[in-house]
Amino acid sequence: MNLQQEKIFDLCEELKLVDVGSNFQHLASVAVQEEKTYTDFLEMVLRSECQARKQRRQSTLTRLAGFPSIKTLDEFDFPFAQGVNKKQIMELSHLGFIEKRENIILLGPSGVGKTHLGIALGYLATQRGLKTRFITAADLVVLLENAYRQGKYESVFRNGVLSSKLLIIDELGYLPLQRHQADHFFQVIAKRYEKGSTIVTSNLNFSQWDKSFANDQALTSALLERLLHHSHVIPIKGESYRLKDKKKMGVFNPK
Repeated sequence: MNLQQEKIFDLCEELKLVDVGSNFQHLASVAVQEEKTYTDFLEMVLRSECQARKQRRQSTLTRLAGFPSIKTLDEFDFPFAQGVNKKQIMELSHLGFIEKRENIILLGPSGVGKTHLGIALGYLATQRGLKTRFITAADLVVLLENAYRQGKYESVFRNGVLSSKLLIIDELGYLPLQRHQADHFFQVIAKRYEKGSTIVTSNLNFSQWDKSFANDQALTSALLERLLHHSHVIPIKGESYRLKDKKKMGVFNPK
């Protein structure tokens, strides 16, 4: 590296132009070979830096979202999932529902693809630069319980619940919530109402939700009123996708 290159690299570090500092020599070589003008070269440099920053932000948002794994809509088996309207899902994939602060509720038995769809839509949100958070219903109430005991409730609520453009709450209904836990969950839905989008997956029909909320019908009704006001409800039927191969092999055949 000659003296001029060192000066350019130092200036890039000072200006926090990370990609320019590591890539300017290659871009300069391409510009010479293709006989680019100085203006064309400057555009190449700035475009490269913008793209690199976008990719870093996407990577950071994906990591912070807390997805258990990355799922995409391309991987989803629409023919296998009964009741899933592919046209509706693809429309939702444009993410207009987030801009409108609408919710999505995915209902169905275990293994039919609710979590897959939730993660896939969440992953798309991170790739569009939108802050997203994935968490199970059980982990969410534990998070808020601990924050309450530690005197950090407002801070955790603000930064862990309200700050995300999209909050994905998975597995509501698999474990019943105690009364004080139900109150925490209600606060999540109430405070995000018309302020941010929420995706909820559940194995229970709406008529059974009170079982998850300490059999408090009044609280459940108030929660559903807010959750469903601006929402897309997607019921999914069918057998477990995770067990379909085992059933074909005769390994798992419940009666």
